[in-house]
Amino acid sequence: MTAFTSGLRSSTSNEWTTPKYLFDELNREFKFTVDAASTHENALVDKHWTIEEDGLSQCWDNERVWCNPPYGRQIAKWVKKASEAVGGVVVMLIPARTDTAYWHDYIFSNASDIRFICGRLHFSNSKNAAPFPSAIVVFERWQ
Repeated sequence: MTAFTSGLRSSTSNEWTTPKYLFDELNREFKFTVDAASTHENALVDKHWTIEEDGLSQCWDNERVWCNPPYGRQIAKWVKKASEAVGGVVVMLIPARTDTAYWHDYIFSNASDIRFICGRLHFSNSKNAAPFPSAIVVFERWQ
């Protein structure tokens, strides 16, 4: 990588651990029942699904879901799953990449709330600010 392009990627992982203060604030509002994309070490809700349990294959209906999914190429599948959940609420922390197809296909047409975060988040597993803007996306479908 050249000096220019190496600065564009600050992490070799697609996992960005949720800042605790941000989760706590959202949890006070939404009272989450499950963390859909976690490890055992960073789970924020007692009921949580790790990569082994595959949150994408679980039923999200009638739950109050917190989801900070892996930010790799599969993120569209997570957003689609969130947009289809019925009988509850799904709150996601995702990159604010509003130019992508998944934002247009699932978020702009189905989200009940979009909250853009001012500035760049400092994720719990990184000493630097994220190299991208972030948003909280809320999906609520009560049948």
